[in-house]
Amino acid sequence: MTGPARSFRATSFAELDSSFTDAHLAIGNFDGMHRGHQAVLDRVRAAAEADGRPALVLTFEPHPRDVFRPDQPVFRLTSPFAKARIAEALGLDGLVTIAFDRVFASTPADAFVRRVVVDGARARSVAVGWNFHFGAGRSGSPTLLAESGLKNGFGVTVVEPFQDEGGKVISSSRIREELEAGRIADAAGLLGYRWFFEAEVVHGDKRGRTIGYPTANVRLPATAKFAHGIYAVMIEIDGVARPGVASFGRRPTFDNGAAVFETHVFDFAGDLYGKTVVVTPVSYLRPEMRFDSVAALVAQMDQDSAEARAALSALTPLTPLDRVLLTERMTG
Repeated sequence: MTGPARSFRATSFAELDSSFTDAHLAIGNFDGMHRGHQAVLDRVRAAAEADGRPALVLTFEPHPRDVFRPDQPVFRLTSPFAKARIAEALGLDGLVTIAFDRVFASTPADAFVRRVVVDGARARSVAVGWNFHFGAGRSGSPTLLAESGLKNGFGVTVVEPFQDEGGKVISSSRIREELEAGRIADAAGLLGYRWFFEAEVVHGDKRGRTIGYPTANVRLPATAKFAHGIYAVMIEIDGVARPGVASFGRRPTFDNGAAVFETHVFDFAGDLYGKTVVVTPVSYLRPEMRFDSVAALVAQMDQDSAEARAALSALTPLTPLDRVLLTERMTG
């Protein structure tokens, strides 16, 4: 497509200019934008390329479970920012994120199709996953959507469950389990790229600088339940990904307080406070530990740093998508 810049983020179709209408549309929650989701997005991109129209992604915030079961909030894999970045890397033209609340959830299925798909997106075609449901009481199904497409003049593609090399269906819940267990490589295999998150650097206790390891500290939502421990990471600062070693946890040697993600950026000096950084955990090195002395902690940090440097020196893209998301942003 020519015209507007890709990865245009909007909260409604009304925000988009006319060049984004008559689009091919992928609809779903797409938390993770994993290989199964990418199978849906690939169908939309191919349809859009075939007739020169935009390829758009429609998703929802917050996650429906956060609305209906706020006492059991979900560990979110991808924020709207992350979804837009991945959509751009996949060659789609934009991401529309509609606010999801109980009022929106009560919309009848036929009204959802009319307001969102027909009047909002003016979609030429729609692609969804096999388990996509919509409308009040989840009454809308892929079958109902296909029937509505016949009536309203848009095509519907339903993508079957996507299996990994072992024959197991790829799902967001599987990926969460891998991250919670520290199995970073396994999660990346299911995602088709290395998982990442963005956060603002905040002031900490500044203890790291007194022991030779200044860190960029970020606080993550309590729902971010990936494994506590030490990681080799890439941290993107002002558009450039730099190597580092990070600790995620409660600092048992010092205060055993609230969990913080602390990254020591190798060979870097600069004020990062207030900046939004993008962190990609590349390798899980070890669990969080308590040390009897600061000297023992520093000795272990020296070893962790050496292991992180070795792991990152051998970093290669897992997939073409991973190359765009991470390695093309790496500093020389």
